[in-house]
Amino acid sequence: MKVGIMGGTFDPIHYGHLLAAETAREACGLDEVWFIPAFQPPLKDNEPGAEGPSRLEMVYRAIDFQPHFRALDIELERGGTSYTIDTVEALLEQNPERSFSIIIGSDRINDLPSWHRAKELAELVTFIGVERPGESIEKSRLPDYILDRLQITQMPLIGLSSTDIRRRRAEGSSIRFMVPEKVHSFIKRNGLYES
Repeated sequence: MKVGIMGGTFDPIHYGHLLAAETAREACGLDEVWFIPAFQPPLKDNEPGAEGPSRLEMVYRAIDFQPHFRALDIELERGGTSYTIDTVEALLEQNPERSFSIIIGSDRINDLPSWHRAKELAELVTFIGVERPGESIEKSRLPDYILDRLQITQMPLIGLSSTDIRRRRAEGSSIRFMVPEKVHSFIKRNGLYES
């Protein structure tokens, strides 16, 4: 079974995340995509705006319609800095019959060489680079150990970001149709991202 891993804070999850996951699933023949909210991402300085259980609940609500999507709380349960290599090693130990790919937006692909134990990670997984609007992949900056394990797929252009959604919410602007309706309702009901 081929599984794609979508990691991130999902603070909140939005249609861009879902579109990237579905694009990668279809283009790369993945059987499933597993969404794994980070406890504390290593490459972001700020704390997530919503607590881990709320971010996980939003993921569940966003993907409940798609039978090929799953949500896992492995990084939230582990706590601390959420290094992808630690997660992949744990998943491989629990699921030795599966092969894993990391689904990653073009904005993060260029950062791959700086990831914790990047070379070891590249020996365990493949990378699916999903090109996003206005963010080019700089292949010349990537080492061979990543390029050899990288498959790039084009995603329909959609310019959404969790940062913008949180900003709009803090300003009192609408975020409807940027996130799934069940996520929108959860955010409003729980007063998430209000200023």
